[in-house]
Amino acid sequence: MRSGGRAVVLTLVAAGVWLFATPQLDPGTADFVAAPAPLAPAAPVVEPPPLTPEELAARVDPTVVTLSASAGFSGVAGTGFVVAPDGIVLTNFHVVENATEISAVHMGNGLIYDATVLGYDKSRDVAVVQLITAADLPVVELAPDPLPEVGDAVTAVGNASGAGVLVPAPGAVTALDQQVRTRSSVDGSGNTLERMIRVDADVRSGDSGGPLFDAWGRVVGVNTAGLSDEARNGTEFSPPQAPEAYAVPISEAVAVLDQVVAGQSGGTVHVGPTPYFGVSVRDVSVFENKPAIGAAVVSVTFDSPAEVLGLSAGDVIVTFDGREIESSSDLSEALLGRRPGDSAVVDWVDDTGVTSSGTITLAPGMPTA
Repeated sequence: MRSGGRAVVLTLVAAGVWLFATPQLDPGTADFVAAPAPLAPAAPVVEPPPLTPEELAARVDPTVVTLSASAGFSGVAGTGFVVAPDGIVLTNFHVVENATEISAVHMGNGLIYDATVLGYDKSRDVAVVQLITAADLPVVELAPDPLPEVGDAVTAVGNASGAGVLVPAPGAVTALDQQVRTRSSVDGSGNTLERMIRVDADVRSGDSGGPLFDAWGRVVGVNTAGLSDEARNGTEFSPPQAPEAYAVPISEAVAVLDQVVAGQSGGTVHVGPTPYFGVSVRDVSVFENKPAIGAAVVSVTFDSPAEVLGLSAGDVIVTFDGREIESSSDLSEALLGRRPGDSAVVDWVDDTGVTSSGTITLAPGMPTA
């Protein structure tokens, strides 16, 4: 009761002050402040209706390119999408990996462009490609949110099966923050990708690097992996599987893009021409009887900087230009910030425990990890 009484007194005093003060104001000199009008309730944000398949195609197809990348007698077909009017394109790293020649067909104007790799991040399977001589190209619209939500409708668009035409694959987001182990359909090499978007769209070979659009034609991801033909169609030993595919979140791809455009190699992102060392390495197992821990040389390419240096299979690289090397990934990271023509001091230990040192000059290479 006491607390209630105090509340009443306070209310009355405040009211009394207001009532008492009002008659004392001199209308000729006093300032009167009008009471503010009540705020109108904010209008609800109304999302426009989703695009029809025809509207989606009309909006997004002119921002997509089909890609052809070749290395010797082998080639890869993929997809990309334009993020800047002067022909900067996002795609997957595995589409351009080891490529000596890259060409792109713009699906809006039908023109064929030669292309070059500006930078890449294998750990996120993202590459940034420049269409040479391109100008005034339409660009994609990026989704305003970093990630879609589970259940959101999406459409993967790409060069399905490498046929040179765009095929939409509608579906929905089924999970976020997924880890997936991918296998290259070209050389069988593997890569573990993190933070992936899982969808139930029928993404196929050739769709790699293409955009994953939301229902309003905004890019939410980069199509990266889908089921193999055998898994999708089934075999005599296993039934067909429901569509399942994975995409790199567009925020991850844009982070690589921003770093490449800024010209800043670092972390897992390489910018500019790829340096060539000419050595294949692996981690040293703790169970091996090796005289040192580092990057163990598996093979050395003929007439490469590594061979000129004197490296042989079985050697263990322990430092690269003063940086301690304890694994194959350490060596890859040390090379990320390098360019063709750069020199570096390399220390290595052979099987007998003898340490050697020498200076290499990196040669021009192809996009690779």
